[in-house]
Amino acid sequence: MIGNIYIITAIAVIGGGLFGFDISSMSAILGTQQYKCYFNQGPDGPPFNDSKCSGPKADVQGGITASMPGGSFVGALLSGFLSDLLGRKKAIQVGSIVWCIGSILICASQNIGMLVVGRFINGLAVGICSAQVPVYVSELAIPSMRGRVVGTQQWAITWGILIMFYISYGCSFINGTAAFRVPWGLQMIPAIGLFVGLLFLPESPRWLAKQDRWEECHEVLTLVHGKGDPQAPFVGRELREIKDMCEFERTNADVTYFELFKSKMINRTHIGVFTQIWSQLTGMNVMMYYITYVFGMAGLTGNTNLVASSIQYVINVVMTIFALIFIDRWGRRGPLIIGATLMSIWMYANAGLMASYGKAAPPGGVDNVPEESWQIAGAPAKAVIACTYLFVASYAPTWGPVSWIYPPELFPLRVRGKAVALCTSANWIFNFALSYFVPPAFVNIQWKVYVIFGVFCTTMSIHTFFCFPETSGKTLEDVEEMFFSGIKPWKTRVEFRKIVALEHGDVTDKEAAMHHEDVAAEKTG
Repeated sequence: MIGNIYIITAIAVIGGGLFGFDISSMSAILGTQQYKCYFNQGPDGPPFNDSKCSGPKADVQGGITASMPGGSFVGALLSGFLSDLLGRKKAIQVGSIVWCIGSILICASQNIGMLVVGRFINGLAVGICSAQVPVYVSELAIPSMRGRVVGTQQWAITWGILIMFYISYGCSFINGTAAFRVPWGLQMIPAIGLFVGLLFLPESPRWLAKQDRWEECHEVLTLVHGKGDPQAPFVGRELREIKDMCEFERTNADVTYFELFKSKMINRTHIGVFTQIWSQLTGMNVMMYYITYVFGMAGLTGNTNLVASSIQYVINVVMTIFALIFIDRWGRRGPLIIGATLMSIWMYANAGLMASYGKAAPPGGVDNVPEESWQIAGAPAKAVIACTYLFVASYAPTWGPVSWIYPPELFPLRVRGKAVALCTSANWIFNFALSYFVPPAFVNIQWKVYVIFGVFCTTMSIHTFFCFPETSGKTLEDVEEMFFSGIKPWKTRVEFRKIVALEHGDVTDKEAAMHHEDVAAEKTG
């Protein structure tokens, strides 16, 4: 059994990479002539050398794209039950099997209906994995590394986007339907690797404790945190904290989703749900899905458009690295507030550039793509592209990873599986709405789309400051005490040094107890 947390994380976050594969397999393919002709809804269909194919209509393309997050919404809600019943690890394995089924249908799609069904099934898999991978990894990681390893899910998403984009770009030079069937088929490979890799990983010790499998729980803690020594100080402390929390939670009835809306839990539910909602309302995934439309408005066409779009994906991968290195020192609040503020600036800048220097596209849009109903040229167009890159660079080390790190840290063990499932489902329902409505929005309100997302980013920075407490540098049990203390969110702080000392046994049991008392006493400011 593998006990190295980095290897465990590397295997588990392949589940996040599946979402990345989906994003770029659609964004890179929807602009190709092969895709547009095969799924064409205009007067001209196959053969594939028909240069007049315009592809699916704007609302239909929105439905095709949105079918995946629609399935993810359902999958995320189901994942809470799966995770509590089967365990974190087996729930993720179920997701990998479902992904392969959906990918087979997508690869074999004969029409738009079959494509939508396949993408919906793929969405079920993404919903399961995206909800439970952060729970699984956060319950295995030591507190000082929790942000880093859970944030790796976002890095896996960025790598999935980048890898599949270049695969899809390369396949775009193939004649016929193989141009999109090959990348859609290849995306099964990481899911198979995920299923096999999980066979060699331990189950979450906190889930095992919840099932009264204490011997196995101790073995996993020894394997992952004690380097084989069951008497390691941190292993003993962690086991005691888990036992104390489980004893407290046994006084509560069986957990349902309704418990998340009771008076003692509603604040945490609101924070977790809005973390995921705001991560979508930044506009980032819109940029990822429809970046070829945005750059088309800026005058980029064909391969130039695709290459320029891929630069955005490279920026996403590189900038996420900073979060993996520093996020546990930075905390959660700071990156969320700063990231939202910067993103609002770039959105407003793009809106101003489009409004001041752009103009309505001719009938039929740019290059016969109706979604590109606005166009801008020259230096202002280059500025739009630059602001888009800066937007991605602002999102990647902030809202990207923190939106996955934060929700699992907010909730106690008894509700964590269902709570994170609910939070993640909020992500996917807003992803669904945006995927569906953005193509028509580009047609109907054009550059004003940027204003809308700029306002969202401004609002989320204010909301975060007043409502989101700091969870970095605390054990999952400490976070529980912090919420009971009633401290104001803007008075909470990162406690990275304290938790590192606790993990390495550089403090006595008395000092460890004082650390937990400090967390509980933060209500005094």
